[in-house]
Amino acid sequence: MNLDKDLAEFASKKYGQNFLKNSFYIDKIIQSMPNDDLHIVEIGPGLGDLTQALIGARDVTAFEVDERLCEHLNRTYDKFIRNGKLDLQCGDALEHWQKGTLVDKPYHLVANLPYYIATRLILKALHDPYCQSILVMVQKEVALKFAATEGKRVFSSLGVLAQSAGEAKLLFEVEPEAFVPPPKVTSAVLSIVKSRSLQDLGFEDFLKKAFAQPRKKLSKNLSKSYDKAFIADIFGKIGLPDDTRPHEVKTSVYHQLYTYTKENTDAREQKSKQTKKKSKPI
Repeated sequence: MNLDKDLAEFASKKYGQNFLKNSFYIDKIIQSMPNDDLHIVEIGPGLGDLTQALIGARDVTAFEVDERLCEHLNRTYDKFIRNGKLDLQCGDALEHWQKGTLVDKPYHLVANLPYYIATRLILKALHDPYCQSILVMVQKEVALKFAATEGKRVFSSLGVLAQSAGEAKLLFEVEPEAFVPPPKVTSAVLSIVKSRSLQDLGFEDFLKKAFAQPRKKLSKNLSKSYDKAFIADIFGKIGLPDDTRPHEVKTSVYHQLYTYTKENTDAREQKSKQTKKKSKPI
């Protein structure tokens, strides 16, 4: 691999590579890390600029899918790999996550994520019981969605999930010129400090129904999957006006709604099983 060539030409479009080459923002990321001694996981270390700063602070496990960059990182950080400061995993982080966690000890995720899969990676980290916090560079639009609160038009299922796991904040923006090649969008560093890990996939499916048409009434969205009279009844119990839009509802209320719908679904399924059992010939 020849890194003397133009980096913009070298960057892989397949992996959505934009190398962070600005030391000012790298320092800001390091300064934004939690003040403890937990292990660090980095996804997409690229050329290793952020990696080098991370190694100076903690022990690091880095996941790099691009074989060319793995070769470069193995050569550049050979000393740190041999002394145990850096554990370089050449492969797809999403495949590693199939076992439930990236590493089998508490860690913080700190990374300049590939934008085309950033949302998927963040959601995986929210589910990972060993992941204690997330500090990642992403597209500003994605950061805004995860950090949004109820009432804001960008509030979506991503904001509900982030709030369900902990506290999310957009820390600062990063202009395209900080990268090589520069992306066509403004970037931002997102922080999510977790207080718990997401467990219930049923809740995520419920949110997909709730936000199916974000500008429509929440009651209308839910009525496509649940009985209309049932939805009207639980809206009355919770005190939600019928014309409420999905982005206007608090995360705690979404959990209430989900509990009601889950109890109703479970009750109907149990009744159906009993009916089938009684209808079987003796």
